[in-house]
Amino acid sequence: MGMRIMVVGGGGREHAVIRAIRKNPAVTEIFALPGNGGIAADATCVDIGAKDIDGMVRFAVDQAIDYAIVTPDDPLVLGAVDALTAAGIPCFGPDRKAAIIEGSKAFSKNLMKKYGIPTAAYEVFDDMDKALAYLDTAPCPIVVKADGLALGKGVIIANDREEARQAVVDMMANAKFGKSGSTVVIEEFLTGPEVSVLAFTDGHTVKPMVSSMDHKRAGDNDTGLNTGGMGTVAPNPYYTPAIAKRCMEEIFLPTVRAMNAEGRPFKGCLYFGLMLTPKGPRVIEYNCRFGDPETQVVLPLLESDLLTVMQAVTEERLDQVEVTFSGKAAACVIMASEGYPSHYEKGFPITIPAETAPYVFSAGTALRDGQLVSAGGRVLGVSAVADTLTEALQLAYGRVSTIHFDGAFYRHDIGRRALQAGKESV
Repeated sequence: MGMRIMVVGGGGREHAVIRAIRKNPAVTEIFALPGNGGIAADATCVDIGAKDIDGMVRFAVDQAIDYAIVTPDDPLVLGAVDALTAAGIPCFGPDRKAAIIEGSKAFSKNLMKKYGIPTAAYEVFDDMDKALAYLDTAPCPIVVKADGLALGKGVIIANDREEARQAVVDMMANAKFGKSGSTVVIEEFLTGPEVSVLAFTDGHTVKPMVSSMDHKRAGDNDTGLNTGGMGTVAPNPYYTPAIAKRCMEEIFLPTVRAMNAEGRPFKGCLYFGLMLTPKGPRVIEYNCRFGDPETQVVLPLLESDLLTVMQAVTEERLDQVEVTFSGKAAACVIMASEGYPSHYEKGFPITIPAETAPYVFSAGTALRDGQLVSAGGRVLGVSAVADTLTEALQLAYGRVSTIHFDGAFYRHDIGRRALQAGKESV
């Protein structure tokens, strides 16, 4: 009997996970809940939303699902893994108690303070007047964050006090990010290259994946609004073996031990958003899941079988499996809808040549009468793997040029900073 797998989510990250899971010969069927138009080519899409936990549990039981993979933050924070596990479905992903590491920035900052994990100095406020009073004496630039989940957009880097005050008022009085902003975290502004490191952990062993570099701003040369990510490259040239060793000793293992000490053992993919400051690596944020679009460059470089690794995490025997990555480079360029992350139109037909399709991860797409159409802000992630980053970028951009939909926009400088860093570090 082959394995029946269920993947919760419907974006480019889930498409990358599904493509990697498909490589396992034991897998006979993959269901994506809800999936999207492009994912439908690689899995059976089921119209159950990622937050519909009762629906997903019923489906998993009815369909005798052998293994479930929950990747988005919302269902993890809402306890999807707890509910599936209780129904007898083995799962990849942290339970609700562990997912708080992303679900509450105040929790994660307090965890780092308590256990001496290096991060930016910060204060947490649930009273707006106290937050504004604190800003009167705080050095600028300064960072203001909504406490809860805000799709990567609830973070304001304020260059002066007026901007910082406005951010606090927007979050706390005007509820710009809904309930996510009723508590805010105000922290010192750090400088240095940013690195994303995803790591498999079963609560005991930590096996980091290859490092990556995200590009958050909408426009070329890091201009425009913050987005969920406009492209990624891996590995990140700033993340040297010496820094990796420091991060394992000072950040990765201490975080997993801290969660155990708090009675919240973390099993799944723990994402470390790091800044390499002049004083050493610092944690900017934790995510309780695979990053998007980091996954789209990290998994194509994974040489080990993803499902085998995930099952070892679930069964707490990660120390017994090899997690190896190729020495190649990967790039992913996001093709977005014009106007993203603000207002954008959708529903435009997408044409992708057959030879390009295997390298395209579908993020915001739908099927309309059998035609793939744009259905979100980030529409596609176009990827490439090659021996060098220069070649991977050339390949990825070459593939981007073959794809068409009305209003498509993308950054033209993904990986440029990494290439410059590579020259500096040679």
